[in-house]
Amino acid sequence: METSHIRNIAFISHGGAGKTSLIEAILYNASATTRIGNIESGTSMMDFDAVEIDRQLSINSKVATVEWNTVQLNIIDTPGYSNFLHETKVALAATDSVVVIASAITGIKAETTKVWEFADEFSLSRLIFVNKMDKDNADFYNTLGDIEKSFNINPLPIFIPIGKEKTFKGIIDIVRMQALIYPSEPTAMYSFEEIPEDMLANAQIYREKLLEAVSETDDNLLEKYLETGDLSEEEIRKGLREAVITKRYVPVLCGSAVMNIGSKLLLEGVIDYLPSPLQREAKIGIEKKSGELVDVTATDKELSAYIFKTFIDPYAGKQSIVRVYSGVMKSNTEILNVNKNEIERIGQLFICQGKNYLKVEELHAGQIGMIVKLKLTETFDTLSSTVDPVIFEEINLPIPVIAFSIVPKSKDDEGKVLESMQKLLEEDKGIRLGRDEKTGDLLLSGMGQMHIEVVVDKLRKKFNVEVDLKTPKVPYMETIRIQASGQGKYKKQSGGKGQYGDVWLELSPLEKGAGFEFEDKVVGGVVPRNFIPAVEKGILEAAKKGVLAGYPMIDFKAAIYDGSYHSVDSSEMAFKIAASMAYKSIALNAKPVILEPIMNIDVYCPEQFVGTVIGDLSARRGKIGNVVPQNNGQQIMALVPMNEILKYAPDLRSITEGHGLFSMDFSHYEELPSHLVNKLVAEKSE
Repeated sequence: METSHIRNIAFISHGGAGKTSLIEAILYNASATTRIGNIESGTSMMDFDAVEIDRQLSINSKVATVEWNTVQLNIIDTPGYSNFLHETKVALAATDSVVVIASAITGIKAETTKVWEFADEFSLSRLIFVNKMDKDNADFYNTLGDIEKSFNINPLPIFIPIGKEKTFKGIIDIVRMQALIYPSEPTAMYSFEEIPEDMLANAQIYREKLLEAVSETDDNLLEKYLETGDLSEEEIRKGLREAVITKRYVPVLCGSAVMNIGSKLLLEGVIDYLPSPLQREAKIGIEKKSGELVDVTATDKELSAYIFKTFIDPYAGKQSIVRVYSGVMKSNTEILNVNKNEIERIGQLFICQGKNYLKVEELHAGQIGMIVKLKLTETFDTLSSTVDPVIFEEINLPIPVIAFSIVPKSKDDEGKVLESMQKLLEEDKGIRLGRDEKTGDLLLSGMGQMHIEVVVDKLRKKFNVEVDLKTPKVPYMETIRIQASGQGKYKKQSGGKGQYGDVWLELSPLEKGAGFEFEDKVVGGVVPRNFIPAVEKGILEAAKKGVLAGYPMIDFKAAIYDGSYHSVDSSEMAFKIAASMAYKSIALNAKPVILEPIMNIDVYCPEQFVGTVIGDLSARRGKIGNVVPQNNGQQIMALVPMNEILKYAPDLRSITEGHGLFSMDFSHYEELPSHLVNKLVAEKSE
C-alpha cells in the first residue's frame, strides 16, 4: 500500500455519541463484514471484549483496517467515558487525524471537549460528524451552535439534514448542491434529487460560507470566486482539503450510524479531505547516539515504529499494536528495541479488523498493524533499525485519581493476583498497583471507580482471579505538639537471670516533614553505649502505633538523657522494652494530635456548575484556591482532606450532569479537627 493512499483516523467523542456504531456501519459499507454489528446483541466487531459486552461501552482503543476506493483506512475506535480517556490520548498520538462524533441529541459534553484538546495537543486535522439525526429530540442546528461554542471554532457544514427525528430521510450535499435521499432500510444507498424548494435558500447560505472559506486557501481560487461568484466541485474539494490539512477549518457532516445514512459519505470525506501520513508534520524522535531531536518522516528509509497499545490474551499471548512511522517492517526478522537496547524478533504480522486479524508479510510507513508474542517489547517502546536508531517519547498520561484496596477472595488467589495484575498493567497504562507502606493495603489506582471495577472484571473474566474491592484506609498520622519527658523502667525477675532496663527520654515536636530524629545525651555511662541502639529501635517500633488511635507517629525527636542498668540483668531487649514504655507514657503528655492527608484537586466544569462545585468542595472541608477561566468553563483549584474525597468521581458526575472532570494528588498533612478526632478514636476502639 502506497503511503499516499493511507489514512489514519481516530473516532473520538463522549460516550454514547455513536462512535462504535458508525465504525460498524463503515465496516459493512467497505465489505469487511456482512452485517452491521452492535454491542447490544454481542455482534460488534469493535467492542468484543467480554467486559465491554457486559457493560455495553468501549473500554479499549481498537483498530479496524479497511480499503475503500484504493485507499487503506486505519480507523481507531476510542473510548469516550471519562474513566478511559487515557486510552484515547494514547491512540491520538499514533494517528494523523480525527473524526469527532457529535450527538444531535446531547450535543457536546465535557469528555468531547477534553479529547478535542488532545487533538489540539497532537496538531491533528479533523472532521465533525453529527450523528443520531433520526432520534427523538435531534437538532442539527442546535448541535452546530454547541460545536461553535464548545470548540471556539467557526464550523463549516458541508452537509445539512433533510428532516429530523422520524422524518430524517436524507442529506443536502453543499459541495455538489444536490439532495441525497435514502430508503427506509439501512443500505447506505441513496438517490440524487433536486434540493427541496423549501430548503434551497438555507442551502445557498451554507454554500456561500463554503465558497468563501475555500477561496481563502489559494490565490487562484480567490480570484475565480471574486470574478464568477462560484467554484467547480473539483476546486471546492481541492480547497477544502487544503483548509482541513492546514487546520483552518473543520467541515461538519451529518447522518445516522444506525440507519447507515451518511456513513459512506463520511468515508469519502475522510479520503478527500484528511491527510495521508506524507502530509502530516514530521514525528519528533530522539537520536539514540547523539541525543539530538530529529524529524522522522514517512519518506525515511530506515525503520522506526512505535507500540501504542498492548492486549494480553490468556491463550494467544501478547498482541502489540504498532504504528510504522518510516521504513518497512517485515515478518520473521530481527529489530532493535531502542528502549531496552536489545534485539527483538518480529514473528507474525497482522492488520486488524476489530476482533478479526489478517496476516501480512510487511507493514509499510504509515500503516498500523499488530505484532504477536513479542518477548521484550512493551507499550510505549520504540522499534527501530540498528542504523541510526531513534526513540519516541512516552505519552504523558493523566495521574490516577482514585484508589481501592484489593483483597483476594481466596488464599489460593493471592499469588495469582500479582501475576495477573502485571499483565493488566501492561495492557492498561492508566492503572497503578502498589503497596501502601503505612497501611499494608495492596492499592489499585485508576482514573475513576468504573475504571477500577473494569480492572476487577478483567481479572475475573480473563484470568479467573476473584478479588474484593474495599475503600482504602486513609493514611492518618499522629504527632506531638509540645515537649515532654519521663521514665520507662522494665524490671522482671522470675528466677535465674532477670531483665532490667531503665531510660529517661525527652520527646519534642519537629517541623512538618522532618520525620524522626534520635539524640544520645547520656553522660557518665549511666546507660552503656551498646544499649543505646536498642533504645532507638524500641522508640521506632513503638512509634509505628501512635497513642491516640494507633496511627504512626511522625515529626518528633526523641532524646535519651538518663537511665540506669544492671550488670547482670540488663540486655538489649530490656532497654528496647523500657524505651517503648517511656515513649508511650511521655507521648500522652506531649499533646498528641492526629494528622490527616490533604489533597490538591483541580476540577474542570462548565460555567453553570461552578457555584455548585465550589459549594460541594467547601462542604467537604475544602479550601478553595484559584478559579481560572478555561475554554467554555472554569478550573477550580482547592485543597481537600483525602477522607472527604475518596469517592468524589460519581458525586462530581452527578452535580455537573456528567460535564465535570478532575485530577488530584497529595499535598501535605494537617491536624484533624478535634470533633473528628473523637469520632475516629471511637471507631478505632470498637
